[in-house]
Amino acid sequence: MIASVAGRVAAIGADSAVIEVGGVGVLVHCTPGTLATLRTGEPARLSTSLVVREDSLTLYGFASDDERAVFELLQTASGVGPRLALAMLAVHTPDALRVAVASGDVKALTMVPGIGPKGAQRIVLELKDKLGAPAGTAGVVRGGAAAAPSWRDQVHSGLVGLGYSSRDADEAIVAVAAEAEAEVAAGRAPQVAALLKSALRVLSVR
Repeated sequence: MIASVAGRVAAIGADSAVIEVGGVGVLVHCTPGTLATLRTGEPARLSTSLVVREDSLTLYGFASDDERAVFELLQTASGVGPRLALAMLAVHTPDALRVAVASGDVKALTMVPGIGPKGAQRIVLELKDKLGAPAGTAGVVRGGAAAAPSWRDQVHSGLVGLGYSSRDADEAIVAVAAEAEAEVAAGRAPQVAALLKSALRVLSVR
């Protein structure tokens, strides 16, 4: 298993980064929050989890060992693969997920694109005794619900992490706001990765 990678950040995309390790560019899939901590050209270290399939080797990267541990535990639940586990960590912090599962907060879990009420109930049932207690109070709001950074904050952080100015990021967010509002109106949580890609398209034609 590749437990971590460390090296210069060669490139940052909408949902992944390339880290140069020993002269080799390693593609690592990350959450928007993790990508926001990276800067092109600067050194970085990511905890990683390697997912092996018959036709692929995919590396997922995290800002902390705790995120990686939760990512791997999430996949022990029926129907939760690496992509969905990563989406869960894109919407909620590890402690917020622990609170949501421990308290049976189905509403918080269904904020994650791809998780419906039945899937959320199954995750609560299968992971309640696996994720453990929250390490702190981060991500918790009144009523026991798991809080997540707004899509605006996550998209803004992702764009700034890619090298855009705060002003450019604000303008791009305004341009994609209608897309996010349409998701909310349809009863779905805005997908940060999709909004970030839309924002990048807006900035690319300026």
